[in-house]
Amino acid sequence: MINQSKTSDTHFCFESSNTSCPKYIYSTAVLRAPLYILLGAVIIVTVFGNLLVIIAIVHLKQLHTPTNYLVLSLAMADFLVGVVIMPPSMVRSLETCWYLGNLFCKIHTSTDFTLCNASILHLSLISIDRYYAVCNPLQYQTRITTSAVVTMIMISWILSAVFGFGMIFLQLNILGLEDIYYQQFYCEGGCFVIQSKIASSVSSVLSFYNPGFIILSIYLKIFLIARRQVYSIQKSACLKRNSARAGDFSSKSEQKATKTLGIVVGVFLCCWTPFFVCNTVNSVFGYDTPLLLEVLVWIGYTNSGLNPVIYAFFYKWFRRAFRITLEKIDSCRMRLYSE
Repeated sequence: MINQSKTSDTHFCFESSNTSCPKYIYSTAVLRAPLYILLGAVIIVTVFGNLLVIIAIVHLKQLHTPTNYLVLSLAMADFLVGVVIMPPSMVRSLETCWYLGNLFCKIHTSTDFTLCNASILHLSLISIDRYYAVCNPLQYQTRITTSAVVTMIMISWILSAVFGFGMIFLQLNILGLEDIYYQQFYCEGGCFVIQSKIASSVSSVLSFYNPGFIILSIYLKIFLIARRQVYSIQKSACLKRNSARAGDFSSKSEQKATKTLGIVVGVFLCCWTPFFVCNTVNSVFGYDTPLLLEVLVWIGYTNSGLNPVIYAFFYKWFRRAFRITLEKIDSCRMRLYSE
């Protein structure tokens, strides 16, 4: 905000600057301290929960499967959200000012975009993995190989980084609105993203709405096919034995993996859909709800801490892996479950 008039009742991030952003003062006893505790707890759960997932998969040989490599890479993205994104965002949200400089603001925002896009691309890959495991079990071993999964993971990270850093450092988000942005919205001590209508629509469609629709469509197809398989298996014990030999796609472990990863996808969409919808509405009708966006983005961030909780709740072998990791047992080849 250029040349803001300062009054005795108004606080600013930098009192000596005429272009400083206004600062909202929270009541320390009533609101500020509990929010620091709450958001700090979210950060701790996110960091250590995903760190346990990473260590468990890397350390235990039985977890070295294509599906778990995707889970590992997703956990890396969630871990980075907890380490790199959440702490500065907590200070920004509760202090209502950004004191880390404009360059780090761009790096922080670009990394935030990158990790969000990496997460949904990984969830897309996981849905494809589950589709072949359940719907085309005979082709699963030949198509979803370790090398293929590693290649897809690398492409996902590269595309996400190009999108995230390109959007912010090339200022594609304010393309055509540069003058309006610097005259009406830019101020010292702020770190927020302003997007034009076109930029917001294109980025939201490409990075969230289209992938989300594709993921939901794939899981719906998996669900319908899995139901037909279960019905057929119940009618014929012979078919059950044959299908178990042909890729074990009717096994309880495969069904549980599909169900659990489906829940991971559902939680991700539930956490991030409100933010993307609100962001799209804001870009079309004006930038009037910064506080609401701040709340919604933290709801999105909490998704990174929920995934390890989902794994621990649904997978006995993951709970065992956590225990082994915490106890520092030298048993990288220990069997967590029967094949």
